[in-house]
Amino acid sequence: MKQAQSPCETHWIGSHLSVAGALRAAIDEAVAFRFGAVQIFTRNQRQWTPKALEKDEIAEFYAARKGTVFEDGARIVSHNSYLINLASPDATNLAKSMACERAELERCELLGISASVAHPGAHLATEGARKPKDPNDLDSEPTAEELAGLKRIAKSIDQLHKDLKGYKVRIALETTTGSGTNLGYAFHHLARIRGMVKEPERIVYCIDTCHVFSAGYDISTPAKAKATLERFDAEAGLAHVGALHINDSEAPFASRKDRHAHIGEGLCGDAWFTAILRHPAFASVPKNLETEKGNAADGRPWDLVNSERLTTLAAKSRASK
Repeated sequence: MKQAQSPCETHWIGSHLSVAGALRAAIDEAVAFRFGAVQIFTRNQRQWTPKALEKDEIAEFYAARKGTVFEDGARIVSHNSYLINLASPDATNLAKSMACERAELERCELLGISASVAHPGAHLATEGARKPKDPNDLDSEPTAEELAGLKRIAKSIDQLHKDLKGYKVRIALETTTGSGTNLGYAFHHLARIRGMVKEPERIVYCIDTCHVFSAGYDISTPAKAKATLERFDAEAGLAHVGALHINDSEAPFASRKDRHAHIGEGLCGDAWFTAILRHPAFASVPKNLETEKGNAADGRPWDLVNSERLTTLAAKSRASK
C-alpha cells in the first residue's frame, strides 16, 4: 500500500541539504526527513572551476530519487556559486562568472534539476552612483548604474541560453536585500531582466522571505503580506516563481542585511509565512529553508523543527479558508 504524503511532501517544503561525501546524500536525507523539496550545491561554491561529474555519481543521484517525490526533479533546485556576478563591469570577472554559471547549468541538466537559483549580481559602480537610501527605494526607476548592470545580466543570460540551447533547467533569479550595489532588491529589477532576455520562458524567480523583509517590503500584517505578493504579481508575475527560500530574519526591517533566523524566532512574523504557504500560485513550487543546522533545545534537528513550524502554519492557513 502506497504511503500517504507527509505534510512537507504535500506542501513542497524542504531545506538546503549537504552533499558532503556524495551528491545523493542530500536526497537520502530529504527522503529520510520526508521532505517535499530540496536545494543543493552541485559543487564547491567557493571555487570557480568545479570537478567534472562522474558517471557513477550521476547514476547514484538518479537512483536515490527513484520511487520518491524527487524522481522527476521538479522538487530539486540548486544554488549557484556566490562567486558569480553576471552584472560585473569588469570583462575578466564577467567572463569567469559566465564560465562558472555555464558549468552550473550543465551540471543541473545532467542531474535533472529543475532550476538553479542565482543572485542577479552587483553593478559595482562607484563614480556617479547614487548612494543607497535607507531603506531601499523600491518605487523609482533604476539608476543609470543599476540599469547598466541589469542590461549586463540580461546580455549574459542571453549568451548562456544561446550556448546551452535546448536545456530544460531554468535560472531562478533571487530577490535580494539590496546591500552594497546588489541588484534584485526591487521586484521590478527581476522583471526587467526577464523582459530583456530573448528567451524569457527559461527564466523564473526565487522569492526569499528574509530578503524581501530586509529589502523594505512591509509584510507585518496579513493585509500587508497579501499586498506585497499582489505587488510582486503586478510587477514581476507570481506565475513565474519557480523557487522559494523560506527564512526568518534576524536583521531588522529594511536593514538591507541578510541574516537568516529560525522560523518564528526572527522578525518577519507569521503573517508573511502564512501568506506564502497559502497562496495557490506556490502550491507546486519548491520551498526550501536556508536556516542554521544543528539541533534545537529538544534535541531534534533544526530542519525538522523549522519544517514542522511551517507545516503547522500551512495547516492553519488551509483551515482558515
